[in-house]
Amino acid sequence: MNADFWTGFAASLALIVAIGSQNAFVLRQGILRQHVAPLVLFCSLSDAVLILLGIGGAGALIQDNPWLVEASRYAGAAFLLVYAFFAARRALHPSRLLPTDAPGLSLKAALAACFGFTFLNPHVYLDTVVLLGTLANQHPQAGRWWFGAGAVMASMTWFSALGFGARWLQPWFETVRAWRMLDGLIALTMLGLALMLVRG
Repeated sequence: MNADFWTGFAASLALIVAIGSQNAFVLRQGILRQHVAPLVLFCSLSDAVLILLGIGGAGALIQDNPWLVEASRYAGAAFLLVYAFFAARRALHPSRLLPTDAPGLSLKAALAACFGFTFLNPHVYLDTVVLLGTLANQHPQAGRWWFGAGAVMASMTWFSALGFGARWLQPWFETVRAWRMLDGLIALTMLGLALMLVRG
């Protein structure tokens, strides 16, 4: 591994390690131990595709067509508001959930939700396609792909740690109060992100 790889790894990690809608969703599913591997794989592959598109020059397309970001901005805000409503409802009427008794989402529904959190979020395009793509293209021809490989590895590392590591939190979520706090935090996060998107 060369310096370009680790520069990409650090840059990507700095962007994705934050409390966001996608991370909150993966964390909750990880605590419930439901569809963790498919969700981790989906998030990692989505980031990989977007990062590689950015290195390949798709960032210029987004910058030249700002309506693409605007369209995802309002669609993403609506999606987040709906999810915030459901999270708030769970917080107001919580239950003690264990992996063995939680009804949860079907795999199809979980992947659909994850798709929304990923591709209806305009920041994902700005962070991966535009920003990481621009940073990568500051490097020589070979270096930019090493940068991209590091960025992709950071995404895979983070989502794997978040999804599979969440099971260690499960003992703390055997009480109604813990689930109320988690879902309340998720609702506030979704609402705050939706308002930020609407305000631009």
